[in-house]
Amino acid sequence: MSSDPTFDAFSQSITLIMQDGTPFNVTIPEVDDFILYSVQICINYAAQLGASVVLLVLLALLTKADKRTSPIFILNSISLAFNIIRNVLQCLYFTGQFNEFYTFFSGDFSTVPGSAFAISIAATVFTFLLLVTIEMSLLLQVHVVSATLRKVYRHIILAISIAIASLAIAFRLALCIMNARATLSLTYLLPLDWLFSATNVTTTISICWFCAVFVTKIGFALEQRHRLGLRSFGPLQILFMVGCQTLVIPVIFSILEYTTNLPSMDSNVLTLVSIFLPLSSMWAASSTGGSAQAPTPLGGQRKYLSTIRSSIASRFSEKKPLRTSLSPVKGSPRTSTSPLPTPALEVFRQVDLDLEKQGF
Repeated sequence: MSSDPTFDAFSQSITLIMQDGTPFNVTIPEVDDFILYSVQICINYAAQLGASVVLLVLLALLTKADKRTSPIFILNSISLAFNIIRNVLQCLYFTGQFNEFYTFFSGDFSTVPGSAFAISIAATVFTFLLLVTIEMSLLLQVHVVSATLRKVYRHIILAISIAIASLAIAFRLALCIMNARATLSLTYLLPLDWLFSATNVTTTISICWFCAVFVTKIGFALEQRHRLGLRSFGPLQILFMVGCQTLVIPVIFSILEYTTNLPSMDSNVLTLVSIFLPLSSMWAASSTGGSAQAPTPLGGQRKYLSTIRSSIASRFSEKKPLRTSLSPVKGSPRTSTSPLPTPALEVFRQVDLDLEKQGF
């Protein structure tokens, strides 16, 4: 039997029959794409799941008991827990009845149980809840670092932050509702591609805004310390580094959603932020030596700040004391009893706020 030179065995079709006896064809490339997509997206969600589980365990083990009641620890822990549940549900969806071979290609969902619908909807709901906790955590940190700014500037920054966070949450909520409706009605969301894109863009913008404010404020504090000759590597440098990577790396994954064929790259954006936030807290707290101290509140960073104060005080000990007029009467100046100049005291005040209110 001679072979047909025009026949391509790798692109041949497979004939399947629906429940009512209607035949339909599925090509081998379509089957390959189906299998490849399912494997790739499960690897993606499984990797996010593993990273979130590891970090949640480390956060619970390495955080001292007196810090576990701080708002930043609670929000970070809830974010990681929500992300774990979300990724488990996504893995269950792509290994469940919705993603079976015949069901997928025939569009016959009559054998799909109600639990599969519940898993699909719950996955979108926990994605929404994850975004809410992340936005709350970012808003809290921006509120902390802007506490030393003038009242007008602080209120402007907080107003812009609340508006941006609300916009991202609103788009995610709309997508959650539309996705749930599409799942229950067994329809596709192709006409709502703009909503997917708008949700991804607004989420990325909100993360960039919060991280930009945080990094800028920490950067100014580092510059002031540098002018005072304090160049040692400490918690502020760590917060600055992790803030920069939180500003850049999620944006890269958000862009990859539009430039590659890898599935659901934008899902890594929320996972990365939920991981980076507690990671920066743990790293900064460990750099102060808090793990080796007795479990007293703020023990490690107090020792760190005391060392800095002593260093700067020695640098200015040979200079003339500052003279400030505390009386409106001319010619009656008084000598300040502070061993540190005003710029140094301002740096310490900012460091105290930036470290203590972050929950270190």
